[in-house]
Amino acid sequence: MSNVSGFVKRVRDIMRNDAGINGDAQRIEQIAWMLFLKVYDSKEYDWDMEEDNYESIIPEQCRWRNWAHDETGRGLTGDALLNFVNNTLFPVLKGNDVKDSNGNILIKGIEVSKDTPIKKAIVKTTFEDANNYMKDGVLLRQVIDVIDELDLSDYNESHAFGEIYETILRELQSAGAAGEFYTPRAVTDFMAKMIKPQIGEHMADFACGTGGFLVSWLNELNKNKISTDDVEEYENSVYGIEKKQFPYMLCVTNLLLHDIDVPRVYHDNSLIRDVLDYTAKDKFEVILMNPPYGGNEKAEIKNHFPADLASSETADLFMAVIMYRLKENGRAAVILPDGFLFGTDNAKVNIKKKLFSEFNVHTIIRMPHSVFAPYTSITTNILFFDKTGGTKETWFYRLDMPEGYKNFSKTKPMKLEHFEPVMKWWEYREEIVVDDFPKSKKYAIKEIIDNNYDIDFCKYPHEEEEILAPQDLISQYREKRASLDANIEKVLSEIMNLLGEQK
Repeated sequence: MSNVSGFVKRVRDIMRNDAGINGDAQRIEQIAWMLFLKVYDSKEYDWDMEEDNYESIIPEQCRWRNWAHDETGRGLTGDALLNFVNNTLFPVLKGNDVKDSNGNILIKGIEVSKDTPIKKAIVKTTFEDANNYMKDGVLLRQVIDVIDELDLSDYNESHAFGEIYETILRELQSAGAAGEFYTPRAVTDFMAKMIKPQIGEHMADFACGTGGFLVSWLNELNKNKISTDDVEEYENSVYGIEKKQFPYMLCVTNLLLHDIDVPRVYHDNSLIRDVLDYTAKDKFEVILMNPPYGGNEKAEIKNHFPADLASSETADLFMAVIMYRLKENGRAAVILPDGFLFGTDNAKVNIKKKLFSEFNVHTIIRMPHSVFAPYTSITTNILFFDKTGGTKETWFYRLDMPEGYKNFSKTKPMKLEHFEPVMKWWEYREEIVVDDFPKSKKYAIKEIIDNNYDIDFCKYPHEEEEILAPQDLISQYREKRASLDANIEKVLSEIMNLLGEQK
């Protein structure tokens, strides 16, 4: 492809003329399934060379090379292409047979069992809920031709496209509700850097979205590869679970692009298994995560957690999962909203009690607002902890907005260089006071307990009022309401106790 950097613009310009594409989210989802098949087909060329008698799980008629690749200019287009994609390709990849008018099977749908290798099973899982939104077969052919120009067998072009893929993922931030799947690359890179990956360790993300943490871990771990054994350990070092089908598809493609031929990523819900059932084989040396927050799970989900930890807030439940799935001496870095820090409802306090009593919460980084802009302005924090015993003291560090920035935005996103102050501070920690407010301070566990696990320390002293998007406003309102309800219940309980004593 002569201009890989123009890929996104070319595809976008074509899709704008198609009546079936309604908004950015659908446009990105449309690109996603085609990219997956192109990348997967490129991988199959490699696997065919490496393995004796390699057989594709995809029937011959439905392999990218046989319907999308068009050297002669006489490939399927128009209504014939739409008919093939909608009535043959998608049904087959979803696992359904294609039959003639008499009920005879023309093409069998792909079949997956517990014995199917992961790299083959991901095809069916990836297409379970995928959709073709385009209605113009000529425009669909044009998009396919642009994607097919990518030469993923060429290392330089494949690497360049890996970078372009990041720009596609970044666009999720402005694609409506899909934005929840993307954590800024600067944040995932910083967390991976601070966690210091080692060859032989296994890292997990139980709500992995598009795979940002998995890729940042791999990029950091890549620096430690020396031998061929290291390469094998590297390729098997990541594990992910993603509940929603669309980001799952993006994640699998992301890992294939980063030469992980067997992506251990599963389309599942991490919250539907009893946490007390986890055994040693379910635990990991490292966990890197940005759990979904601001949402509420169904009431039955709480049944999978001990009663004292059964919060209705998604981020709280994921924190419980993380604590039950981190190995002895393991390390974790987790992004959580402010509401987790200052929340005093029973479940939040109990989760924090367990966290600080059983884990060493050594560092909490307060991040500036708008890190996740434009998708959300909810303020977040990074908790670093390890399973080496209870917490004795916790360092808090407030990362201020970079000079010259009032807000982060799509055009001025957070960059890894913005973490340089905290990276310099990390090794030689000291307390810092700015304008009579602590920017960095160490708190003993007794101070945390005495404050009823309200750990809203080193906060931003001068907060400006923001006008939030409706979804952000709802999420923030839910967090504050839960905290306020808990405080009201506490006060009412104290009043009732006093009235009872006076009788």
